[in-house]
Amino acid sequence: MVKKLSLITFLFLFTTLFAAPSEAQSTHSGPRIKTIIVDAGHGGTDPGARGRYSTESQITLKLSAKLEEILKKSLPDTRIVMTRTTDIYHNVKEKADIANQQKGDLFVCVHVNAAPPHKHKELSHYKTVTYYTGKGKKRKKQTRKEPVYRYWTTPNPAKGTSTYVFAADRLQKKAEGILEERFESEAEVVDVPDPQSTEAKIMASLWSQKFFKNSVKLGSMIEDEFVSIGRKSSGVLQRNHMGIWVLQATNMPAVLVETGFITNPEEEDYLNSHDGQMQIAQAIANGVLKYKAQLENPVPARSEAAPSTANPANPPGK
Repeated sequence: MVKKLSLITFLFLFTTLFAAPSEAQSTHSGPRIKTIIVDAGHGGTDPGARGRYSTESQITLKLSAKLEEILKKSLPDTRIVMTRTTDIYHNVKEKADIANQQKGDLFVCVHVNAAPPHKHKELSHYKTVTYYTGKGKKRKKQTRKEPVYRYWTTPNPAKGTSTYVFAADRLQKKAEGILEERFESEAEVVDVPDPQSTEAKIMASLWSQKFFKNSVKLGSMIEDEFVSIGRKSSGVLQRNHMGIWVLQATNMPAVLVETGFITNPEEEDYLNSHDGQMQIAQAIANGVLKYKAQLENPVPARSEAAPSTANPANPPGK
């Protein structure tokens, strides 16, 4: 039978699990991230963005396979679960369900970006247009010159990476998913709260905030790795439209990595090259490894720093 938390018990859990996460982490035995979900975006009947000769689903499948290989080699004791390993289609709800059913501790979704082509307009020549004015005997033939334009497009030069997390305004949606999955499927604490109770809803909200914070942390580490190999980075962004479901419905920290622009010919070639794919996969893996290491082996808090000797009325550089 599900036991309802007493106020004292709830406050204790709030303090230990959320108010002082560094203490909880420092006393945690064993790895905190036991299962990592890797999702190759799109697939099957959903090819995603298109380039001149390749599709997003083709590239993400290859990138994810390389990422899986690196993670398995680097983390032999960690389960790496792929949402797909072939060219098949799962809708976003199915992807989130796979991650939750596999009890993932981290969700990494691999995508390829696209940007609309640049449109151009140029005056080509003028043509003579005939028209009539008046009626009956007063009807007269008239002519006028009208411009004729030439229209064409060129590929958008947008390039680089970005990592998305679920938007802060989706915290409630994330909490609702946690209520459905976490409290009804397994015991996160000794006394599991009734999913419909106020205590459960507050705890779900706290978990949602924790997942948001950790998602941003992971995204930042991944983007730092891209910058270190010379990739242009747009940083960590919040997403609340397309692709949001896999971020808000997964019961764990989750990121969606846009690895490059398939609509830029130079980027498309890089995304399809073996070296490019290895660099991208390694950068994502490095971010995951650093995040896991920091989460499981937090640096002890420093002692209070000595007061600055600088004159606050005359700070350096002023």
